[in-house]
Amino acid sequence: MAVLERTPVVLIAGFAGRATEGVDHLAAASAARPGTAVVRHDLRELREGIVRRTVWQDGHERTEVLELAHGCVSCTLHADLLPLLCRLSARDSVRRIVLALDPAFEAEAVCQAIEGVVVTGIVGRVDGPAGRDVRVEAVLTCLDAQTWLADATGDETLAERGAAAADDDRTVAQVAVGQADFADALVALGPAVDAMDQARLTEVLARLVPDAPVFWTDDLATVGAAEIERLLARIPAGSRRGRTFDAHAPLLRGQPPLSTEHGVTLIEFAASRPFHPERLHEALDVLFEGVVTARGRMWLATQPDEVVWLESAGGGLRVGGAGRWLAAMSEDEVAQADPTRRALAALRWDETFGDRDISLVILAHDADPADIRHALHWALVEDDELRLVERAPERVAQWEDPFGDWHRDPCVDFDSAAPEPDAAQSKSQRGEGK
Repeated sequence: MAVLERTPVVLIAGFAGRATEGVDHLAAASAARPGTAVVRHDLRELREGIVRRTVWQDGHERTEVLELAHGCVSCTLHADLLPLLCRLSARDSVRRIVLALDPAFEAEAVCQAIEGVVVTGIVGRVDGPAGRDVRVEAVLTCLDAQTWLADATGDETLAERGAAAADDDRTVAQVAVGQADFADALVALGPAVDAMDQARLTEVLARLVPDAPVFWTDDLATVGAAEIERLLARIPAGSRRGRTFDAHAPLLRGQPPLSTEHGVTLIEFAASRPFHPERLHEALDVLFEGVVTARGRMWLATQPDEVVWLESAGGGLRVGGAGRWLAAMSEDEVAQADPTRRALAALRWDETFGDRDISLVILAHDADPADIRHALHWALVEDDELRLVERAPERVAQWEDPFGDWHRDPCVDFDSAAPEPDAAQSKSQRGEGK
């Protein structure tokens, strides 16, 4: 099938409060557009291995009860959603597919799976990713203006909220921030609690997703198919539309405001020397108060070959390996690396340490930027320690390193959706325990 003939897919996501109502409403409104198939998986009984899948198209509704041998989000995605996309795309009557995502689904993981997971066993179709048959047109995220910022800056887990199984260690903040960050457009259901909260939320979104148009509404009933189409039309041509970025992509996307408004600000932290791992472990507490999210690349003195990726949301933190520095690669490996990455590394190449450096971006809504910078500067190696890094790396390797063991969480991070080689593996931490 030619690329231009792939069936467009719109994903609608939302978590907690009125956002879930927004997902249902936008899905119903989308179904009014001729040729649109709307799909919804209800995962509330997933722990019992039961999934209810509903498909609406041209006034017809069909609900099926699926029984899964292993009741998990990943299995639902692989065993049913991806094959269903392939089958729907083959129908002449289907010109667009809308996925109304259950709160347990994360849009980014679904998009990764569409492009990376091989779908097998469909009669008359050659095995391959669903991305050969469908393309992500847009990701729309609904958020509740009264609760989103509190959710995005808290440390409650999904399990504690009752929104996931007990062994799912994702936090509400990670899901709330991730849904907004991955959106091509947002539907904000307001108003916020007060004018100050409204202003702060507006400034946070302007920095988190600066290119995403935001449709504010106090009344879902006013949002119909026409409003959805106008919102989709406002999405910039360069929007991500399901694309994922590796650890070496620019940390600042679009053109976010760099000023401070209503206490909301973006903090850029860069250094040409590594972190001391134990001091960094202590310093990271500064990211758990008054910070919406932080992400970036780190150089740890004890791991000179590894690019270490940090990503936080509220009280949830993930730190993991993200491939190797170019300076630690062979010539053949460097030649195969992304040309843009090589070009940027050449601009800051150091004769001793190569492309190793630290680059973080932190979005704060109620924190003193000076305190954050001070804590991170304190965690850097001092001059005498830097000499050891250069001349006696075998001694530095013996330092205590709380970040020394990486692992990949099963099922919940969709392990079959193979990430890019440089994509970060994850290690979840809670704000109070790290």
